[in-house]
Amino acid sequence: MTNNPFSRRNALRAAGAMAAGGLLAASAAASASAAGMNHPGGRGQGAGRARGRGRPPGGVKTGPGMVCYVEVNDHSMTNLGKYRLAESGADVFDIGIIFASNINSDGDRAVLHHNQQVTAVLENVSTEVRPLQRRGMKILLSILGNHQGVGPANFQTYEEADAFAAQLADTVHTYGLDGIDFDDEWARYDLGHPPNDWSFPYLVHALRARMPGKIISLYWYGPITETLEYDGIHVGELIDYSWNSMYGTWLIPEVPGLSPEELAPAAVNISATDDATDHATAASLANRTVAEGYGLYNTYDLQADDASASLTAVTTVLNGEATVYSGRPG
Repeated sequence: MTNNPFSRRNALRAAGAMAAGGLLAASAAASASAAGMNHPGGRGQGAGRARGRGRPPGGVKTGPGMVCYVEVNDHSMTNLGKYRLAESGADVFDIGIIFASNINSDGDRAVLHHNQQVTAVLENVSTEVRPLQRRGMKILLSILGNHQGVGPANFQTYEEADAFAAQLADTVHTYGLDGIDFDDEWARYDLGHPPNDWSFPYLVHALRARMPGKIISLYWYGPITETLEYDGIHVGELIDYSWNSMYGTWLIPEVPGLSPEELAPAAVNISATDDATDHATAASLANRTVAEGYGLYNTYDLQADDASASLTAVTTVLNGEATVYSGRPG
């Protein structure tokens, strides 16, 4: 079976977004109109297909796709480009995630903060990101808390959520990224407002309004996983993907509105998958991914060293091919 991890069900997404209705829709529509954007829940005509820009002539992957979080404090995004499938020549990785920027507090509002290393990636997108995108990879920016009492689960109003969504969308558009990934770690909600039911739905609704056609994904962790519906807003009808955050395990993200092809219940830490036992676990998770019809497999911490043995344990099952390491990103 050939699986395209970027296929979308646009009608369902748009219908779910419009169901929010009332004051929320009016507020989001006004924000989108001011920015010259489409309807808040819509992704634009054919937006889902536009995200799957196709593979370069090197080859077409069959089977599930692979996601990878890269710790850019220590490692380069370009490492994603060093791996091919042995026979087809297709890229091993389909989605790369810059890990990570933060939700900080300036005392009155949430502000998007990029540390020195993330800033270096963003300011050097021509070498760190564009070569990967030209090959068909999607590059997202991960967002997580920073021990300051603010996070995606405790915005108090739609206006607060939309103000932060504007900062996220501006970063995506400014640097030509493919979307945003939400990770609800390290917020220290005990230092601020407690998590509530409406914050994350508001945030996702506002962000979808500001970046139709871009990817929004959910790292399955933290309070935001428990608040996926509010006042007619269904998060699963507005986001694109969700993946397990517990490496070395199988855990299905429970996101109504996402199909199995848009989920990654399997997750491994590449840097900790280095012996026969680890490879067996990784292969077992890959077998289950294929057997149960899931479309993605999540990985973390790709480093500069050759990880082809660890990745081969996965790709021989997912895609029917071994992984080859080139040692160079081109």
